[in-house]
Amino acid sequence: METAERDGVAVLTMRHGPVNALDLELLLAIPDALSAVAEARAVVLTGSGRSFSAGVDLKRIVAGGPRYVEEFLPALSHAMLTLFGHPRPVVAAVNGHALAGGCVLAAACDTRLMSDGTIGLSELAAGVPFPTVPLEIMRHAVGPALDTMVLGAGRLAPRPAAAIGLVHEVVGPGELLATALRRADGLCAVPPEVYAFSKRQLHRPARERIDAARPSEDPRVLEIWSSEQTHRALRDYLTSLR
Repeated sequence: METAERDGVAVLTMRHGPVNALDLELLLAIPDALSAVAEARAVVLTGSGRSFSAGVDLKRIVAGGPRYVEEFLPALSHAMLTLFGHPRPVVAAVNGHALAGGCVLAAACDTRLMSDGTIGLSELAAGVPFPTVPLEIMRHAVGPALDTMVLGAGRLAPRPAAAIGLVHEVVGPGELLATALRRADGLCAVPPEVYAFSKRQLHRPARERIDAARPSEDPRVLEIWSSEQTHRALRDYLTSLR
């Protein structure tokens, strides 16, 4: 993660390989970066290169096996929940493809701007289910559209994504960061304690669903992600992408 500051707004840029794939290292870096900018007036999260984030690094899942998965899944949920719950305004500047876990990272932000690429969920296409936290963050962001996004495993261009509320504004690539900074600055007009309180109120249904479902759902998710059958399916899926 690269951190910069613009007039009291922290800009966090994912710079992690060619497509900012989510592996254990990047997921551990996200909460650390948010903690380091806790006093910033707001946060803008963006990516480098052609992708915001292309989602989970499935090659690492296959190579690491069950022991890696046991570390990875809790880190995935913790990173996304930390971003979702950050008390200050958080704006996603989606500069390119935001797929699977990358889509969830964007959805965890309060305001989402997109300039290029596609956005969507592909976990089921890869043969793995959602942990509770990412699923409920997506439900909070898109509501009834979630069924089609999860079960259809499709990708949306920026304007169709805006039509379902997944993206709030479509802007040109050259205007993305400046627009995100303006939107972040505008959100800072609300007193910080009022913004944080209101955010907790809005998130309460999602938090309650997470607390209720995690004890029963996440162990089963871990079991499926760790199974040899799933890893064979992931190898076949990765081969099909070549």
